[in-house]
Amino acid sequence: MKLAGHVESLWRYPVKSMRGEELPEAFVGFPGIYGDRFYAFHDAATTRKAFPYLNAPLQPQMLLYRPKYRHPERVKKPINLAEAEALEPGVTPLYGSAADFALDVETPSGQTFSIDDPLLFRQLTEGLRSRHELSVLRSERALTDCRPVSLISLQTLSTLTQEIGVALDKRRFRSNIYLNLVNPIGFGEDELVGKMVRIGAKTEVAVVGLDPRCKMITLDPDTAEQNPEIMRQVARLHDGNAGVYGAVVVEGTIRPGDEIVLLD
Repeated sequence: MKLAGHVESLWRYPVKSMRGEELPEAFVGFPGIYGDRFYAFHDAATTRKAFPYLNAPLQPQMLLYRPKYRHPERVKKPINLAEAEALEPGVTPLYGSAADFALDVETPSGQTFSIDDPLLFRQLTEGLRSRHELSVLRSERALTDCRPVSLISLQTLSTLTQEIGVALDKRRFRSNIYLNLVNPIGFGEDELVGKMVRIGAKTEVAVVGLDPRCKMITLDPDTAEQNPEIMRQVARLHDGNAGVYGAVVVEGTIRPGDEIVLLD
């Protein structure tokens, strides 16, 4: 086994394309980070059948909305995690009920709505030219674009900052796990693709591929203003990729500072 680095910070995004939250610890399950992308806004009027969501590339202001779970203590981890982990080789724990994952959204103007309030739908579609028919999609499987868990290193962010000439807030990349790698060179996480890593005491993640980027990284997380040059440079210098995707093989709880060990 070889030390690859440490966890710098952990993030989840309760609603797809809305503001994320930093976590002091996270349960990493087969579907992804517990409570991550638990909700999304399905758009029945879209022609994008493979990606039927209203998201920030279409409506950048979504990034300024703050989702908040009503019962934060209930969404830290599965309800029977301790009992499940006590049974060898580790039983898959139960996820909480819909009531446990009840959620409100604070708008940029300071109003608060339930996630399924039609008044929230109306605000989210303001200023958009095309017709949209929104409903709330809820799923225990994280409604990510591709794989359950996303990772990117601080070294990669530093390299991109130097290449682009713009100080890049890491939140632009909306990763679940930010890494501080032993390898000081940017894009060192690319070398983990096809390999298995252990994070913390027991969580094992198969790093399955590079993370292809889109317009999302061009949007400032605090203002939603767009800087297209960021995507152009990532496309030109790195084939549009930054960070990696992982699939969870062994579930577990991880924390900032935890070691990331290469198993292969």
